Amino acid sequence: MRHVIALDVGGTGMKAALVGAGGELLHQARRATGRDRGPDAVVDGILDFAAELRAYGTEHFGAAPALAAGVAVPGIVDEERGIAAYSANLGWRDLPLRALLTDRLGGVPVALGHDVRTGGLAEGRIGAGKGADRFLFVPLGTGIAGAIGIAGRVESGAHGFAGEIGHIVVRPGGTPCPCGQRGCLERYASAAAVSEAWASVTGNPEADAADCARAVEADDPKAREVWQHAVDALADGLLTALTLLDPRTLIIGGGLAEAGQTLFTPLREAVRQRVTFQKLPTIVPAALGDTAGCLGAGLLAWDLLDKTDGTEATS
Repeated sequence: MRHVIALDVGGTGMKAALVGAGGELLHQARRATGRDRGPDAVVDGILDFAAELRAYGTEHFGAAPALAAGVAVPGIVDEERGIAAYSANLGWRDLPLRALLTDRLGGVPVALGHDVRTGGLAEGRIGAGKGADRFLFVPLGTGIAGAIGIAGRVESGAHGFAGEIGHIVVRPGGTPCPCGQRGCLERYASAAAVSEAWASVTGNPEADAADCARAVEADDPKAREVWQHAVDALADGLLTALTLLDPRTLIIGGGLAEAGQTLFTPLREAVRQRVTFQKLPTIVPAALGDTAGCLGAGLLAWDLLDKTDGTEATS
């Protein structure tokens, strides 16, 4: 059975799959990145994992090995050159990951992508944005990033920075951000920001965004204040994105989206109140959960085959 290798590399763990030509997950596996052992150990772990997946596919899905591989990684990614340019979490700088993987996998083509853009590709093509010609995928996690979907692909920008909505300044002169600016969206509306704010209000350092959401549902006035503060900041940032991009569908994912209607009901209203001439997009929760990265990496691999030899990608 024709298949490709898909790897989604996170700050602490890796999710992997063998993906069929129709997007089906034929095999899934997970393991830690091993970042506590240093950047070289992380790279070795990725290469070993990919090789194991190739061997598994050959054993269980026919004599032919995987046709290609797709890999999603965090940080700054030069997708065209296949280089993981920078990742603070994993300690990378200008890592030629595509070349390393191609060599380890016996010369098969490898596609390298940014983790959020790769997850957005899956959400837009086969998930919550399926059928939308223009979408914006915004996961609300430790930080906030975005994937700009256009006609079935995701825009990476001239330098690999497209979609960094978390660094739109929504509160000028506000909270310092590690990026060097003050008042960035992710300092107010990410899951990490809500956790920090709720922990400060409660005096409990273990309190997090999920706790805050439950308190909102229980009609705690302090929780409602913290939550609305985040929703307002998010709506302000999204309005800028809507003005620039005019998406048909706005897909919200990440940990904060797990609050369901506790987030989506006030967010839809806050965005509606802010639009003037802009067209209001459909605002929906992400559909693929934590499989989005793997599915997107698989799509990258199949797309690469389509570019290099269309006959290889047919089932």
